[in-house]
Amino acid sequence: MTQLPQPPQRAQWPRADLDPVRRLHALASGISGAHVTEGRVDAPYARVWALLGDLEGDFGRITPDMRGLRVLRRDGERVEALAISKYGMRARLRGVHRPGWCWLQSRFLLLGVAAAPDGDGTRVAFTGGVRVPGRAALVPVGVRREGRRSLERLTALL
Repeated sequence: MTQLPQPPQRAQWPRADLDPVRRLHALASGISGAHVTEGRVDAPYARVWALLGDLEGDFGRITPDMRGLRVLRRDGERVEALAISKYGMRARLRGVHRPGWCWLQSRFLLLGVAAAPDGDGTRVAFTGGVRVPGRAALVPVGVRREGRRSLERLTALL
């Protein structure tokens, strides 16, 4: 029996582990019009994520343009949810929700939230906005203000 040639051994690719906040920056950097608002809050990660990760409760209180969000389906980290804006618009979002990370998107809307422990506090980051129809890009109007207000609302709840 003839031996098949073996592929050459490749060197290991470099590996970089990113915390959720850095991962959010990396993903958002690939989306035209996206902006990440990052801040540090003086509260332990567990307390911060208890608020941010409560999709059907406090999450809607933190996100200024959101009236509410209802989880329709969950399969492990995968989530399908219905978001309702304060103007009454609805979006069916799909994405991933796990400790320190939430990335939900639809054809018209993107929501991204991340948190990571930082000493005795927590670093948090927000991104998202309304999508340009037919493109992955976000409409860059109000994105920075929305992020700042989300951070202010989170801080006020702590």
